[in-house]
Amino acid sequence: MTAEFYNRPAEEVARDLLGAWVVSEVGGERCVGRIVETEAYTGPDDEASHGHVRFGRTPRNGAMFGPPGRAYVYRIYGIHWCLNVVTGADGFPAAVLLRAAEPLEGTETMQRRRPGRSVRDLLRGPGNLCRALAVEGTLDHHSVDRSPLRLEPGSPIPDHQLRRGPRIGISRNAEALLRFWLGGSPWVSARAS
Repeated sequence: MTAEFYNRPAEEVARDLLGAWVVSEVGGERCVGRIVETEAYTGPDDEASHGHVRFGRTPRNGAMFGPPGRAYVYRIYGIHWCLNVVTGADGFPAAVLLRAAEPLEGTETMQRRRPGRSVRDLLRGPGNLCRALAVEGTLDHHSVDRSPLRLEPGSPIPDHQLRRGPRIGISRNAEALLRFWLGGSPWVSARAS
């Protein structure tokens, strides 16, 4: 996908990433998942966003300010890595969080990285997705059009299969309908319906 794909509002990109593939070749091991759940963080006026005006630009959120099509990778609770793709114009802090994906390739590698987990749970939730795909902070600012971590077009999700609701695990602006997922998918995180 080109930089132009990401140079749009986060809400549009979040919807259009459903069905795309996230491809990790970190450590020379290919793992692929089909994206089934995303969340949009829409910019400096979005109180739930790391790019909100109350924070400004910091070393932690710097990748979020662009250019579009870059990875914004950060730790949540000091434990779990989370993978976002930067959207919108360069300098405008917006991004889409990848929340869940369906494993397509490299399941054995993902299970080795997440021992004791069922295939269904390998890529459910942003921290699990990052662990299974070996995504860490070294990939912050990485352009997602090239290895070792890239996003590729997959099969678009038809509108009748699209679901939309509030984001998960936030306290500010929680009512905003900025989470998108594939309806009925067993791969979607536990709280999506």
